[in-house]
Amino acid sequence: MEKVETSKAHAEKGLLEKIKLCLSKKPLPSPTDQKKFHHDFAISTSFHGVHNVVRNRSKIRKAIWLMVVLGSVLLVVWQIYSRLVNYFTWPTTTSIEVQYVEKIEFPAVTFCNLNRFQTEAAAKFGVIFFLWNVVSKVLHLQEINANSTGSKEAIDFLASHQNFSITEFVKKHGFYLNNSTLLDCDFFGKPCGPQDFAHIFTEYGNCFTFNHGENIQAKNKVSVSGRGLNLLFNVNQAKFTDDPALGFVDAGVIFVIHSPKKVPQFDGLGLLSPVGMHARVAIRQVKRVHQEYPWGECNPNMKLQNFSTYSTSGCLKECKAQHIEKQCGCLPFLLPGNGTECNLQKFYNCVSPTLDHIEVQGLCTMGTHNSSCPVPCEETGYPATISYSTFPSLKSLKYLSKKLNRSPKYIRENLVNIEINYSDLNYKITQQQKAVSVSELLADVGGQLGLFCGASVITIIEIIEYLFTSFYWICILFLLKIPEMTHGAPPPQNQLRDENGVEEC
Repeated sequence: MEKVETSKAHAEKGLLEKIKLCLSKKPLPSPTDQKKFHHDFAISTSFHGVHNVVRNRSKIRKAIWLMVVLGSVLLVVWQIYSRLVNYFTWPTTTSIEVQYVEKIEFPAVTFCNLNRFQTEAAAKFGVIFFLWNVVSKVLHLQEINANSTGSKEAIDFLASHQNFSITEFVKKHGFYLNNSTLLDCDFFGKPCGPQDFAHIFTEYGNCFTFNHGENIQAKNKVSVSGRGLNLLFNVNQAKFTDDPALGFVDAGVIFVIHSPKKVPQFDGLGLLSPVGMHARVAIRQVKRVHQEYPWGECNPNMKLQNFSTYSTSGCLKECKAQHIEKQCGCLPFLLPGNGTECNLQKFYNCVSPTLDHIEVQGLCTMGTHNSSCPVPCEETGYPATISYSTFPSLKSLKYLSKKLNRSPKYIRENLVNIEINYSDLNYKITQQQKAVSVSELLADVGGQLGLFCGASVITIIEIIEYLFTSFYWICILFLLKIPEMTHGAPPPQNQLRDENGVEEC
């Protein structure tokens, strides 16, 4: 260690000697030359007011001009400081723009029956409601009471049905879409059918998406407001049922309107249409653009592995999937990914506790830039206004009863009519923008310098050159002249000796 420190000391000493040698090549100017340099700078600089301080012979006028110059400098420093403080608070403005178009893209719409399972299958496997609540917990966190009556029944069921696949059960015995449940479908004057819907699993079991992202064709645009998608569902209450003890006490269809590139999200966005009603939905398209941090909360570098478009709902699903796969060694079929599918034993014993741990520890959060899933930089929403009327009317009730060969009571208790249209052929862009850009900041600072001091970039370069030259002379003075003065000074009195070599006291 001592050798290393010694070598460092020698290196520093050698560098200092080189600097001294370099500086010694140009001698320090005389005081007269230095005074002339300062005077020439003062009378030639483009910094306004300085030459008036130097040239004026009247001391009063010199003092006045000195106060003016110093006051202007103080003002410009204060103004620049306030603008820098404002810039580093990262202010934003929001602009709203309405774009009118001849054709507008129609959104995706996902439909689910509020009664999720076929009655016969649910009666045979009564524990299916409790098991599905455990499984669907991965989509939205809900409390599963460990002391509930379904818990012991579920444990006994899992012990006796180890090869039971809830995926196949729901797909086979859940709500289905065919000509008996979708009685009529019309999109912008053209007929459609079950083949135009894509199957998807949600917390409501089997659901079906119209205008799915993978099946988008030219038909997904409309060119007239007030016309869009018209559907007539038969929820078939007698054939499909649910457990009222879990809160499923309604009959009808729940649907959500979303971008074709996003997964449906029912929490807070689902719209209900009860039986015996005609629901007319007027939608608008709103595009939101968020700024990246620090101006906003979005992160443009966020990408999803299983979705082409970033969304907070898709991000939360991937986040949960990663933690569950790491902890349990399997992947719930309701979450995206290519891992081994979790069986019911894994769901009950590992997945559910892991989800509780994720919630308690806050491992999958959303909203801010430093959360697991920040807001997207761009997103498209579809605000909806929904109104209802009784369906069908007394006169049409007889017509539909004869056409469908069903009783009027059956039609009132099972049919749901849903109509989704654009209110106007336009979309609104809500864009978050930087209130102050770098160029605006430079222009503002330059304006303040010009207003108070008449300064520009050239003036700043002049001042830098002047300060650099002055600093250079100071370096020469301290590195060369002061050591010479120290070495040339007479030694202290207590070190002087007389001619006989006797030290004076």
